[in-house]
Amino acid sequence: MPRPMLVPELLCANLAASVDFYVLVLGFAVRYEGAEERFAYLAKDGAELMLQEPVGRTLLAGELTHPYGRGMNLHIEVADVSALHAQARALGVEPRLPIEDAWYRRDAHEVGQRQFVVQDPDGYLLRLCQEIGTRPALAR
Repeated sequence: MPRPMLVPELLCANLAASVDFYVLVLGFAVRYEGAEERFAYLAKDGAELMLQEPVGRTLLAGELTHPYGRGMNLHIEVADVSALHAQARALGVEPRLPIEDAWYRRDAHEVGQRQFVVQDPDGYLLRLCQEIGTRPALAR
């Protein structure tokens, strides 16, 4: 499978806690880790991301204050969003946006997706979704 053209690298305050969240709650797998660099590369259903605890050389655009994820909302497509939502809830994670079916206009059609949003330990918003079909767009 080809590698994605964009892989976000998210700074985290506690690498172990963040890896636990992504693996245990969201079902990501650790592809590889760098203990010395406090780094992990994760993947799930074709989505990939990196987690980095800011130690040593860190590229920052400004002062780093918690929560790190202010303004970030990642859209992650998954194979079974309903099962993932149930798993997150069973582990005590309260979604920021409950599971819903949403329709978004794309030209003459609307694309539907079942989705919910959770917040990771560093404040990054994660919109987990699964496409549910298309329909003609409603007249405006």
